[in-house]
Amino acid sequence: MNEIQLLYAENVITRKKRILQQELSFFMRVENLSHDKTVDVIWAGEDGEWRTLSAAWHSSLDQDKEYWRAQITVNGTADKSLPGNIQFAVRYQAKGVEYWDNNGGQNYFSQADSGINVVSTQPVLNIGFESRLSDGQQYVPVTVSVNQSVHAKAVTIHWTTDNWEHTHLASCQFKRNYWDETRRSHARNPNQYGAQIWHGLLNIDDAFRLQYTISCECSDQVLWDNNEGKNYSISHLPLSVMILNLHCYQEENQDIKFSQIAKAITDLEIDVVCLQEVAELWNDGHGDWNTNSAKIINDRLDSPYHLYTDWSHLGFDKYREGVAILSRFPILKQESKYVSNSHSAHSIDSRKVVMAQVHVPCMGLINFFSAHLSWWDGGFPEQFKRLGKWAASNQTGDVSGTLLCGDFNIAAGSEGYDLVVKSNEYDDQFLAATSQGVFEKIFKVIDPHWQHYLADDYRIDYIFMNKGSGLRVTSGKVLFTDEDYGRVSDHCGYVMTFEPK
Repeated sequence: MNEIQLLYAENVITRKKRILQQELSFFMRVENLSHDKTVDVIWAGEDGEWRTLSAAWHSSLDQDKEYWRAQITVNGTADKSLPGNIQFAVRYQAKGVEYWDNNGGQNYFSQADSGINVVSTQPVLNIGFESRLSDGQQYVPVTVSVNQSVHAKAVTIHWTTDNWEHTHLASCQFKRNYWDETRRSHARNPNQYGAQIWHGLLNIDDAFRLQYTISCECSDQVLWDNNEGKNYSISHLPLSVMILNLHCYQEENQDIKFSQIAKAITDLEIDVVCLQEVAELWNDGHGDWNTNSAKIINDRLDSPYHLYTDWSHLGFDKYREGVAILSRFPILKQESKYVSNSHSAHSIDSRKVVMAQVHVPCMGLINFFSAHLSWWDGGFPEQFKRLGKWAASNQTGDVSGTLLCGDFNIAAGSEGYDLVVKSNEYDDQFLAATSQGVFEKIFKVIDPHWQHYLADDYRIDYIFMNKGSGLRVTSGKVLFTDEDYGRVSDHCGYVMTFEPK
């Protein structure tokens, strides 16, 4: 394919609340040549003034191809007319090189209010689709452009919400005047450029993901748009979970680092955060809530989360040290327990874990445990077993998954890690996300030499998920390194995302 290719452009004039508006939209496919790239539309209206309109990433077609979209709405005023007819080209910049699709040097043209102009030679094309489902969305409109030359008899959407275990069919309608679901207004069916516009509406209820493909029945053949063999897929955002040991107020520039943590949570749209070595001033054992590190981080989020925290013991001779869970979703159930033999506030081997149950839309109930367990010689075996028993007692039939999160003080491949593997109850989710082959050897096959595969893995922070979970991990990355938000602790953070199976 070309490095950048315009698929279609849309030029529509509408009137909203007595304001005349012209809406321009451009949809492109580009080669994924670099993570650092820019895509834009260079365009001019009837005034002859050239402008640059930045495009935004829309979705990935596969590892090598992406969709990008640029949109703008221009209001007409008494002093300023609408752009009217426009001419334009699309530009892609990556690795210091510019690539253009400018219609062979002639530029593209779009007349005012002419509707959809499909440039792609594909006779059946899905247009105007979104990359994500919005919260609470139960209906998904699908718009299909069909070249008039194929004389379409019927357009059908083949769709599923359970990875094709069940397939549904939805017929599309072709009308010269139609109700535009996106703009919530009546608009004519543009055919100036030889395109028929067909519409379908899918009722997906509360499904997490929709997959679909489109067929067009003609007199002598059936044409398909299956997104180059990948099918179209639209879903809610995955559940994102962060774990981080805060290092109990022992960092230089501590206040700045709290702000960096809050910024990362906001920027990355983290849903649930499990923190360890959460600290507040000792104050003769009474604590000082305003100095609680989890509270400080939470207060610095754009919108504070639901917070549950508890402390275990005296840390560094001046802090109440404990664990915390921050959740974007309301906490339906919360609980705190010692998992250690010792319950003494003056013993470092006293370890308390906090649990929070939340309801994640389209995923159901999920139990989170934020833990900071002792070293192997400090009581890890009995602490992990108590934690596992506690978690199992809360793994009822209506719970989609249980996640044990935090600092377990066991190195990957160690005897403590071996205990987790041999328990055959929980799996290491970061390993599943980043090293599937190694994960299979350890947690599926239990290769007798599995420790060798973790020889260079120095993690002690994990998310362990129960084997019967209805979730699957989809990504995992290390956070708070010199390459992203900077070091904020003597531990790195980890972010993992989950979707329903």
